[in-house]
This record gives sequence, structure tokens and C-alpha cells, in this order.
Amino acid sequence: MIYSFFVSVWFLRCNEKKNPLFCANKVKFVLVIRILLISFILLTAVTSQGQSKREPSPDALQRILKVYPNPATTFAKFEFQKSFDKGFTLQIINFIGKQVYEAKNISSTTTLDLSTYNRGVYIYQLKDQSGKVIESGKFQVSK
Repeated sequence: MIYSFFVSVWFLRCNEKKNPLFCANKVKFVLVIRILLISFILLTAVTSQGQSKREPSPDALQRILKVYPNPATTFAKFEFQKSFDKGFTLQIINFIGKQVYEAKNISSTTTLDLSTYNRGVYIYQLKDQSGKVIESGKFQVSK
């Protein structure tokens, strides 16, 4: 939009032959247009502040289980963020859909040894006593 405005101004000035010096300095005029366009883009980027004002999703605020480090290399730690109940079951499923780990009545902090796990993405499911999935998420194993 701004570029087309400057091009139309240049076209009018050069066609009317009012200022031959202006037409002779076309390269400088194009350079000024580019500088103004880049300045406008930078000014917009600086004032927008990117995604810094974005609030976390409600799903992230209500997480029961925290998994770290992610990506993991040798171990993954599962830690409860909210109230802890003794009847929870933790299941780990690989990306193909095969269950590779299950622990019943887990403690408030559970450490999972990843030495036998292959590289890839794994899904965890936290289930209550009745078997209903309360929370699920994913973590990555990178070796």
C-alpha cells in the first residue's frame, strides 16, 4: 500500500517533466522507498510486542501432573501439582499405541527410568480408581 503510493507519486512527477532531476535520481528514490518500508515494518514489529501478552491456556492452568525434563534422556519425573490421591494409575504408551509401562497407586513424585526406552514421543495417562482418564499428555525421549 505504501509502496504503491510512492510509485504513483514518482510516475506523476516523471511524466509531467516538471522535475527532470527527480527522474534522474530514480535509484535514490527507490532506496528511500525501501528504507521507509523497512522502517514501517520494524516499527510495527517493535510496538506489537509479539506474543508476550498471551495468557496461558486454561488447560495448562489446571494440570494435575507435571512432567520434566521434556525432552528427557535418562529419566522422566512425574510430580503432582494439586491434591494427591493414593489410587491413581500412571500408564505410558508409545507412539504406536503399545503400553510400555503401568504403575498403580503411584506416589506424589514418580521417577521413570528411560534406559530401556527408544527415542521418540510417548503419551502418559493418569487414571483414577475407576479407570477414568483424568489427564493425559506427552513427553519426548531423546538419546
